[in-house]
Amino acid sequence: MPVPEFLRELRDQIGPALLPLTGVTGVVLDEDDNVLLHRRADDGRWATPGGILEPGEQPAAAVVREVWEETGLVVEVERLVSVVGQDPYVYPNGDRVQFLDLAFRCRPVGGAPDAGGDETLEVGWFAPDALPAMSDSIMRRIGYARESRTEPFYVL
Repeated sequence: MPVPEFLRELRDQIGPALLPLTGVTGVVLDEDDNVLLHRRADDGRWATPGGILEPGEQPAAAVVREVWEETGLVVEVERLVSVVGQDPYVYPNGDRVQFLDLAFRCRPVGGAPDAGGDETLEVGWFAPDALPAMSDSIMRRIGYARESRTEPFYVL
């Protein structure tokens, strides 16, 4: 995954110190409740599309951008699904981060599945009962998006 320039500049200043970042995740559901996933180029795992909020960017616009970049689909944001602080994570190079993840339920409105970018190996639609193995946090986000509730999930 390409590292945004603003993040490279921050790392030049702070090194591998713990850096709080805002992440966005798109849980894209089609009219049949199938879930859009992409197989990540960095680790080969299936995941919901998402990424880092860039300076000055609105979260909903960021999730639309990330879904497009990673899957080739244009989406419309329907609602905020969850707001959750993730556990700190250490990248292989030693950089430490902690994400505040904003997950959005989205629906496709254009484009076509495309794994032609540098972040994705494969794109596919999966029935909710036929999802590939993924992390618990991704599975929770998908579950929250499929619920009929209108208020976002959060942890107290």
